[in-house]
Amino acid sequence: MPIRVLLADDQALLRGTFSMLFDATDDMETVAEASNGLEAVALAAAERPDVVLMDIRMPEMDGIEATRLISESEDLADVRVLVLTTFEDDEHVAEALRAGASGFLGKGARPEELLDAVRTVAQGEALLSPSATRSLITRFLAQPDPCPAAVHARLEGLTPRERDVTALVALGLTNDEIAQRLFVSPLTAKTHVNRAMAKLDVRDRAQLVVIAYQCGMVSPASEPTDPQVPA
Repeated sequence: MPIRVLLADDQALLRGTFSMLFDATDDMETVAEASNGLEAVALAAAERPDVVLMDIRMPEMDGIEATRLISESEDLADVRVLVLTTFEDDEHVAEALRAGASGFLGKGARPEELLDAVRTVAQGEALLSPSATRSLITRFLAQPDPCPAAVHARLEGLTPRERDVTALVALGLTNDEIAQRLFVSPLTAKTHVNRAMAKLDVRDRAQLVVIAYQCGMVSPASEPTDPQVPA
């Protein structure tokens, strides 16, 4: 089955360009186009796309609020949002991640980068733009609202190993890289990540990143020390 994509952008020309790109790709198809956030939410409910390609600045309702409404809907639990932005250090990117976006990509990305990004997000993985730097996290995710009490309580339920993998996910490590760091198999690393996501009640890895920084599990200034390997 092809990846079903909903385009949300107030520029018709840009939507048309993206639509042609996706429809010319064997494993993707454009299912609908929205010119503002209100349309994006309504079409997401009607079409149930795999991925919403969401612009941030749109009339009627911006992409951040639209992302929040989609992410908070139980009926749209399988819909992932990939945010497109002109400025990758924009503070609104961090707000979009907190709202439930699975990642972001700059509008200047090459076509193959965009296609790979959609595939990554459709698989439930987190996607931060290849050209993004730690400055985004330093400036915004590291200075969010205090860790919510409900989230803090869920963190208490994580095992030491699940806390380890959450911190490593926050540093951008893949399952294979986490496996190498912890001297376990990639399947075991994936299992720990999935269990941490389930216990913290998050949709995907991007939300693990937000929680890890928001609740002080990792700091932009220093990488967490290597976890101890059990004897």
